[in-house]
Amino acid sequence: MQLETIDLKVEDYVALVTINRPPVNAQNNKFREEIQLVMDSLGDREDVRAIILTGEGKAFSAGADLSERPTHDPGNYTAHNRRVRASFDCLLECPKPIIAAVNGAAIGAGCVTALCSDILVFSEKGYLQMTEVNVGLAGGVAHVRRHLGESDARLMLLTARRLYGADLLRMGVASSCTAPEDLMETAKGIAQDIAKASPSAVRAAKASFQMTENLSIYEGYRFEQRQTKALSTSEDTEEAMAAFREKRTPVFRP
Repeated sequence: MQLETIDLKVEDYVALVTINRPPVNAQNNKFREEIQLVMDSLGDREDVRAIILTGEGKAFSAGADLSERPTHDPGNYTAHNRRVRASFDCLLECPKPIIAAVNGAAIGAGCVTALCSDILVFSEKGYLQMTEVNVGLAGGVAHVRRHLGESDARLMLLTARRLYGADLLRMGVASSCTAPEDLMETAKGIAQDIAKASPSAVRAAKASFQMTENLSIYEGYRFEQRQTKALSTSEDTEEAMAAFREKRTPVFRP
């Protein structure tokens, strides 16, 4: 895979996806194209069970590349918005869990990219920020609202303040806030735990998070029970039950 804006490494069922557009990993149309290509590919690869998403250098992603803002010619903004949505949707829709390792600034589109991941871990230097109100733009409310409480979401969006890892841990947005030098080790530890689990059960769990987010608890749990019934005759479940009986660690095949 020939990539210009992303570095990709796969080892021991864990993919490391690094946004690499110096100096601040701003998102241009090439990045939007490549992040879809990468996530669609990793979602189908049997040698990948978990994904870590981070940024090269001091920033996670400082947002959209303003040099590529759309013109007001008919259709340009509509096409631009579609590309932006697709670059976020590919993260939400990827069947493999994505861990965002936020090493620095995650601003605007970079903030939403992090929030579209499944698990968020932050360096003490990592932060989320939505600066739209300071530059005459709008957007991000729906994604911010998924993770932050109502008051904190409004605080973030209406003031354009930076929310650092320690604040986000307190707010229940981050799963961990580490020293900068410990960030990747923390993310890898989570990814490795996921990679040891039943791949089919992990896929079903992520699908349940996606499908039940806007369902009632009644309909949501019914969906989950259908998932469990389907898994009950899978090779993964048979191996897990055999390992339990034999008091050994299960070995799940790709």
